[in-house]
Amino acid sequence: MDVPFEDLDWTLLKVFACVARTGSLSGAARALGSSQPTVGRQVHALEKALGVELFFRQPRGLAITQAGRTLLPHAIKMAEAAAQMRLAAAGADPGLSGTVRITASVAISHYVLPAALAELRETAPLLHVDLVPSDRTENLLFREADVALRMYRPKQLDMITRHLGDLPIGIFAAQSYLARKGRPTHLSDLKHHDLIGYDRSDLLLRGMRALGVEATRDSFVLRTDNQSVYWEMVRAGCGIGFGQVSLVREEDQLERLLPEVQTPGLPVWLTAPEVLRHTPRVDCVWQALERAMLMHIRAAKSSPGSE
Repeated sequence: MDVPFEDLDWTLLKVFACVARTGSLSGAARALGSSQPTVGRQVHALEKALGVELFFRQPRGLAITQAGRTLLPHAIKMAEAAAQMRLAAAGADPGLSGTVRITASVAISHYVLPAALAELRETAPLLHVDLVPSDRTENLLFREADVALRMYRPKQLDMITRHLGDLPIGIFAAQSYLARKGRPTHLSDLKHHDLIGYDRSDLLLRGMRALGVEATRDSFVLRTDNQSVYWEMVRAGCGIGFGQVSLVREEDQLERLLPEVQTPGLPVWLTAPEVLRHTPRVDCVWQALERAMLMHIRAAKSSPGSE
């Protein structure tokens, strides 16, 4: 199991740590921007170099072996050290050019950020931007993103964060659905309606239970974790759904239901690694996102029925 230090490929350690975190080759491939066969070969190469088996297959993905559990903390430390070196090097770059990688929720990426990025192109034409619409947690330490718009308070260390505000959430249905099924007049009426929910995420279930509505996954006749698809289902009249008040357009045939119900707002946090936050290119993107989201939050709170 002794491997000469100079012969150990540090990239393989990052892959090993990612597979252990995600529990599958496919999950690690998505997180790393690679392919499943490539990740599989890299894990095999590391196992061969170390002379131990790191994972064994099970019905739902991979399980780490005892040898893997022993080695994992060391692999994580080495991967984090390499990531810190990359961040420090990126933070030393003084130019207002290059690439900045942004991650934001699918809904914000779809409905809000395109206009902000168009404005950014005017002010920083040499800057390239990668936009990653995602509702999972990207790891800023490992440069999966340089700037993140989160809908929860970030807890990762060595990050600079700012709470920009809370987006009001409402209960909506299309006029076509209401004409067909009628309007609920009380929260308890929702159980008699077609509800649109999330698939794997339990966010809506927890929110409904906080409002006193008993609900299970089977309470939803349609389910999707893609926020853009979810909202388009509501617009199409598929059923009743929960969504950001700011997403309602003037031309939408949508009605806000039970506006007296105080649904929890959706917090918006802007986040970047501390070592990158004040580099010119990241600062430029940070300020553009900050302006866009503050305007979006103010507009959402002044929308009819948002109070």
